[in-house]
Amino acid sequence: MTNRILFLALTSVAVWAESKLGKPLTLTQPSAIHEILATPSDFTGKTVQVKGKITEVCQMMGCWMALVDPTDSTKTIRISVEDGDIVFPKDSAGKIAIAEGVLAKQELTRDQVVAKAKHEAEEQGRKFDPRQVKQGATYYEIRGTGAVISGS
Repeated sequence: MTNRILFLALTSVAVWAESKLGKPLTLTQPSAIHEILATPSDFTGKTVQVKGKITEVCQMMGCWMALVDPTDSTKTIRISVEDGDIVFPKDSAGKIAIAEGVLAKQELTRDQVVAKAKHEAEEQGRKFDPRQVKQGATYYEIRGTGAVISGS
C-alpha cells in the first residue's frame, strides 16, 4: 500500500512538472535561439526546435508564447499557433519550454506593424502608442506544432 501511494505521488509530480502540447517533438536537439536569429535564412521554411524560458504568453487565446535564449537574454523568439491548435497555458511565464515548428519570415509594412503591436497590446493589457512605429519590419517566428513545458 505504501509503495502504491509513493508511486502515485511521484507520478503526480511528474505529470504536474511537464505538459506536452500539440504533436510530439521530432528533433533530437534544440537549436540555440541566438543562432537562428543570427542567420535566419539558414532556417526559414525548416522545422526547428528551440529551448528557453517563457517570457510572455497570449492572455486572450494562449495562441503564442515568447521564449528567451538561455545564453543571451536579448534574443527572444515567438512560437505562434492557429487559435485552438495548441493552447499555451496563460500562467506559463517563467517556466522552461522546448518548442518545435517551422521558422517563418514575416515582412510587414508600417501599418501592419502598428496593427500587430496594437493587437498584442490589447491582448496583454498594455498601452501602445502608434507614433513609436516609424517603419515596417521583418519578423521571424516559429509556427508551432508541439511543445513541452516544464517548471522553472
